[in-house]
Amino acid sequence: MRRALGLREKSVIALVGTSLLVLALAALIGWKALQSVRSHLGAAYTRNFTLLNRERMVAPVMRELALSLRLARSEAIRQWMETDQDPVAGARALREAESFRQDFTDHSYFLIAAGSRNYYFNDTRAPFSAQPRYQLKADDPNDAWFFNSMRSSQAFNINVDPDTKLGLTKVWFNVQVLDGDRRLGLAGTGLDLSEFLHRFIVTAEEGVTPMIIDRNGAIQAHPDNKRIAFNSGTQATGADTSLFGLLQRAHDADDARAAMDAAYRNPGSAELFSARMADREQLVAVSYIPELKWYTLTAVDLDAANLIDSSLLKWVVLAGLALIGIIMAAYVYALNRLVMRPLFKLKHSAQEIANGNYSITLPAGRRDELGALTGAFRVMADKVRRHTAELEDTVRERTRELVHANKEMAAAHKKIQDSIAYASLIQRAILPDRQLEAAFGEDHFVLWRPRDTVGGDFYVYREVAGGCLIGVFDCAGHGVPGAFMTMLARAAVDQAIEEIGAGDPAGILRRAGHVFNTMLQVDGRQRDIVTMMDAGLAHVDRDARKVVFAGAGISLHWGDGGDSGTVAGTRRSLGERESAQFVNEMVDLTPERTFYLATDGILDQAGGDKGFGFGNSRFVAMLRRHATLPLQRQPGAFASTLAEYQGDHPQRDDITVIAFRFARQQGHPWN
Repeated sequence: MRRALGLREKSVIALVGTSLLVLALAALIGWKALQSVRSHLGAAYTRNFTLLNRERMVAPVMRELALSLRLARSEAIRQWMETDQDPVAGARALREAESFRQDFTDHSYFLIAAGSRNYYFNDTRAPFSAQPRYQLKADDPNDAWFFNSMRSSQAFNINVDPDTKLGLTKVWFNVQVLDGDRRLGLAGTGLDLSEFLHRFIVTAEEGVTPMIIDRNGAIQAHPDNKRIAFNSGTQATGADTSLFGLLQRAHDADDARAAMDAAYRNPGSAELFSARMADREQLVAVSYIPELKWYTLTAVDLDAANLIDSSLLKWVVLAGLALIGIIMAAYVYALNRLVMRPLFKLKHSAQEIANGNYSITLPAGRRDELGALTGAFRVMADKVRRHTAELEDTVRERTRELVHANKEMAAAHKKIQDSIAYASLIQRAILPDRQLEAAFGEDHFVLWRPRDTVGGDFYVYREVAGGCLIGVFDCAGHGVPGAFMTMLARAAVDQAIEEIGAGDPAGILRRAGHVFNTMLQVDGRQRDIVTMMDAGLAHVDRDARKVVFAGAGISLHWGDGGDSGTVAGTRRSLGERESAQFVNEMVDLTPERTFYLATDGILDQAGGDKGFGFGNSRFVAMLRRHATLPLQRQPGAFASTLAEYQGDHPQRDDITVIAFRFARQQGHPWN
């Protein structure tokens, strides 16, 4: 058996529970605060990262654009492009371009004359060449960028494009060479895409994705090269290479356009919006670069970005747990010293007093609740000591009185039991057991089982000329009152038989009921007692081979193992204020046919799962099941069946069953 928790354990459990609750609330509040801080830090981080990336990119890109503009405005180059077939002008133009090459970051330049469409390109990968690398063709899709740039009203465009003929992928600065309103060609340079991405786009920060887009949302730079919209400056782009193609929610595109418009109106600022990209919720900052007509963007996954040092959080949690542990240890120590020790001493004193040791010394009083409890316990112990002494004297006196009273009660009980046992002998003396044994022998049985030692059931038997009279009676009441009623009822039945004769059972019942009621009247008035009585009486006419039966609340049952039947008595009982009409019923007296008379004690006996009575149907089924057994074995079978059904339910009423059979046996008195 498990020991119940003590005060110390309960206090510690209460402290632990309270601490855990406070810790959980603190953790929830801390988590909410951390989420708020992370949200503010994320917004600031995203905005600052975008602005910083913008500033890092503007200066070098603007430098390349400014140099490209100067190259395109060179007088030598403009004159050559007017007549690019002049070798002298061409040599002078290439020398002018070569003077710019060392200033370009990528040490490269290109020149394209609109008239000849010859593409001149020089870089550090190969020696200088004054010959064109290839000639642009209007029907070649790879050359569409040139013709689109020449038709554009913009003086320049920055275009990310792979030049398959050169085998280079660069961020190209395409600047128109103008003579007034005439477009003579293009000049410019390019930045290696890999170097460009490494310097401005690729970042080691986890959860951070920088990118560059144009006014239409086409991606100019992205950590994933497959997302870059090559040649977007001169042609339309697909969804996979557009910012709007990356957005996964319908309203994200509207938020992105609103942020781009706000950034366009406020160059140098960073506008924020939330969007779902790559199946992650991300915070996006966008800033516009008017000189380049580009937007720089930064998408930050707040769940993945290292905005807050996780190692610091770990130390904060450990410090909190350590603080809680120290508080709990201090609480347990104080509880043990200030409360538990005095209580244990007081408990020990109480146990000693409970064991009868009243000389125990209680702990010294203290000026607190425990001291008050100790003082109250000391007063109680003194009173218990005095009262115990008084009670011991009183108990000894009361014990002597109880012993004497028990002896008197035992003697009275013995007298009552002896009287009841003697009454049982007297009641059994009026039962015709010897007459039945002499008349039927093994062809009958009697199951007589009073609820108490004596009861209100009895049975009669009388031999008459040519047959016999046999019956059972159930008087109102149990125990001694019922036994007295049987004495009166037996006298009434005997008088009725003498007056009416054995051949009329119905007449006997009517006369017995009248005589019985007369016995219970005083001065012609009925006494205030229950006088009703059930009866079943059968006259056996051996010569006519008939059984004449009349019943008052009791039926006659018969069976021969194959066939069975019931002769029902009237529903009225003897002794009722309104006299009943009893009727004689006849049944054939055949060999091997067994007749049964039973009081309602067996029918009303409670049992089974729901405590219902045994009932007529179970009784008849029991008779049929055991009808072929010898009559001497049937009482045991009946008792076993009834006990199995009764279970733990007590016996309700007196039980009486009589069975008799007229078998054709040699020497039988009824043959």
